[in-house]
Amino acid sequence: MRATWDIFCSVVDNYGDIGVTWRLARQLVAEHGLAVRLWVDDLQAFVRLCPQADAQVLRQTQQGVEVCLWRQDWQATEPADVVIEAFACELPAAYVEAMAQRLNRPLWLNLEYLSAEEWVEGCHGLPSLQSNGLSKFFFFPGFTPGSGGLLRERELLTQRRAFQVDDCARDDFLCSLGVEPMAGALMISLFAYENAALGSWLQVLAAGLQRIQLLVPEGRILRSLQSWLGGMVLQPGDIRQRGQLHIHVLPFMSQEQYDRLLWSCDFNAVRGEDSFIRAQWAGRPLLWHIYEQADNTHLEKLDAFLRLYKEGLSADAQRALVELWHAWNNGQAIDKSWEKMLQSWPQQHEHAEEWCLQQASQADLAAALVQFYQNWL
Repeated sequence: MRATWDIFCSVVDNYGDIGVTWRLARQLVAEHGLAVRLWVDDLQAFVRLCPQADAQVLRQTQQGVEVCLWRQDWQATEPADVVIEAFACELPAAYVEAMAQRLNRPLWLNLEYLSAEEWVEGCHGLPSLQSNGLSKFFFFPGFTPGSGGLLRERELLTQRRAFQVDDCARDDFLCSLGVEPMAGALMISLFAYENAALGSWLQVLAAGLQRIQLLVPEGRILRSLQSWLGGMVLQPGDIRQRGQLHIHVLPFMSQEQYDRLLWSCDFNAVRGEDSFIRAQWAGRPLLWHIYEQADNTHLEKLDAFLRLYKEGLSADAQRALVELWHAWNNGQAIDKSWEKMLQSWPQQHEHAEEWCLQQASQADLAAALVQFYQNWL
């Protein structure tokens, strides 16, 4: 009998939590043959990522995953063999009690947020004894062999490479989004939180010598973009031009579409966790807008990643990368740091692919979770 897995996801204010757990649930089913229930407390958010889903039903099966509404009035449910508490969400008390009463107690995992900080390896896989006698294990995704790895489907890089060498596939995909590729243009995707630094970047892009196509999926960064355009309201499908800068506003898209958007672009500005990881698998230079935290602890996480990522770049390329990321995440003007980034462009491009291959040589997150369970048995 195949193992059963329950994944609990509480949607906070963006789509990162549900994005990660939905990818993970699908991969556990598709590649490891597991029976997975995904418990989500906001089905409206789930439908944005899975448009064929129904936000009005309590239980439904999507791509082999049983998707269940996590209701406040929790109904008695038999716990699974493996229970994943994603990103420190708090499980229903009645469910935890049922876990403790089960004859064969389940493996309880707290899937943590992604971090490149050095302490992660020392905490990854450690148990925490609970008052009811259960143990909860901390599972940290990460970039080093001592962590839990990154989400990566088995055939992802093969699919990505095939797409990137097929100009017709790329052009057809972009045209499906209402974007007609321009000859010689640098293509950039922009998916970020509101950012005061955006105006300085757009200004230098508009005033440059090279034509730029800026592809902006529907999201929070549109507020900053509208402000730069003088308060002009933007809708998916809109196209605006300022100098050499051609702005294309795209609709909110599925995860599969977003992957292909990242693969299509020469440079990707991303945010949070899910799009950040997917941009790395695209093998293209990127700019990360990390989720802001109290006391600027997010900047420590940003620097921890940069310490790993910049290895192998020349000193000048490292400085350009760090200056750009710091300015962007501090809301400071990035026009000068962007110009420095362009000066080391061939090296940045090559390095992004090398980093991707380096990360792909490690076990992916889903495989690491399955292996942890097998070792625990």
